Amino acid sequence: MNTPINKTPIKNRIGGVFVPVRDLEKASNWYSKILGLQGGEIFFGHLYTAPMDGTAGLLLDTMPKWRNEEGNISTYQVPAIQFLTNDIQAAYQFMKENNVELVTQIEDDFYFVFKDPDGNLLMICRETA
Repeated sequence: MNTPINKTPIKNRIGGVFVPVRDLEKASNWYSKILGLQGGEIFFGHLYTAPMDGTAGLLLDTMPKWRNEEGNISTYQVPAIQFLTNDIQAAYQFMKENNVELVTQIEDDFYFVFKDPDGNLLMICRETA
């Protein structure tokens, strides 16, 4: 039996994913290379929006309003974003060839974890169906 869904003004859709970065130019170049991105825009001097399928975009943000007293920002220390691939072996090899810091080997023939230049942990998974 289906439980009735409450009415809400919030949409059941992710608008974007924010990734904390230290150097916007360096980060946007790295993500563009790794994900094969073209285009994107910088807003407010600290926010880069990269066009992505499935969301409104990947948002790289130096997060000036979220820094601590020392000027530092936290990075993701667990894989917070999952990118998809049809060929997990080819994706892993591509990351190795591009000197990306790999945190795990391919696990369960399904995924691996890596770090971006700011130390954020990210994941690539083999897409199913």
